[in-house]
Amino acid sequence: MVRLLSFLLFLLLGPNPALSDNTKVTIQEWDVPWPSTRPRDPAVGPDGRVWFVGQVGHYVASFEPDTETFSRYDLEDYTGPHNVIVTGDSRVWYAGNLKAHIGELNRDTGAIKKYDMPHPRARDPHTLISDDQGHIWFTVQGGNFIGRLTIAEKVVDLIEVPTANARPYGIALDSNARPWIVELGSHKLATVDPKSLELREIELVRKETRPRRIAITSDDRVWYVDYAQGFLGRYDPKEGTVKEWLAPGGSQARPYAMAADDKDRLWFVEVGPQPNRLVGFDPALDNFFSITPIPSGGGAVRHMVFHPPTRVIWFGTDTNTLGRAHIPE
Repeated sequence: MVRLLSFLLFLLLGPNPALSDNTKVTIQEWDVPWPSTRPRDPAVGPDGRVWFVGQVGHYVASFEPDTETFSRYDLEDYTGPHNVIVTGDSRVWYAGNLKAHIGELNRDTGAIKKYDMPHPRARDPHTLISDDQGHIWFTVQGGNFIGRLTIAEKVVDLIEVPTANARPYGIALDSNARPWIVELGSHKLATVDPKSLELREIELVRKETRPRRIAITSDDRVWYVDYAQGFLGRYDPKEGTVKEWLAPGGSQARPYAMAADDKDRLWFVEVGPQPNRLVGFDPALDNFFSITPIPSGGGAVRHMVFHPPTRVIWFGTDTNTLGRAHIPE
């Protein structure tokens, strides 16, 4: 019923009048078989299997797109897993957001190996991302750190963010394996030198900005979404400049999940509108070119990933679905 009402609403309102050409995206969703568990923050392994976590259900799960089957791996109660990644060697890792650790899941046995945080204030590992040099970089939102786990040595380094209550949130790597971070509690970006671990902050143009997620295009420009006031923003590290575009949903758009595709187009989800809307922006054309409602309504789409081999974006929703968006050429 919710999905039907969502599409009827879209047909009634029509495409955003600011768009001269609204390219539709095909979205398919699957109901996750464990109700009210907030499936979120998926990752795609080398074999095409999609992994995600149940933040409220305290599990890691996988989904086989070909057979449309789910598998579940239970974690310790009140782990509160926040996201999952799969490294190039097919190892599965999750952020134990309520238990102050990064966990490695043995996908064959279900056994968990924990890497505890070395500082008591680093209580909430948030979002993980891996480089190709044996590291997992991550944010610690409430603890106010950027972290790096060196896998081979099992060592966790923590870099404190100097801005109080910065709430480091989304994280992405540029072409030089340098991490870039958005600070949800401030109007700043941050970046860390991978060799020296020196952290630098960059102020954005508006003090009201609250950047939540981040993506980096092939030219190493850093893109972010401003959750507070509805902007898509771009920081150019070479020029030191910032440019912003008001999202189609306006100041109440609440842009959240974000990804860049293989054509350097930006995709994000407006969670202010119900149903949530997947929005596409093309830097080459300097405009928004696509708005598609999430069939289930979405509730809130918090994180998503683009999978280049299949040209799809995977995401989880607060309406307890796992979603796949086929991105047009």
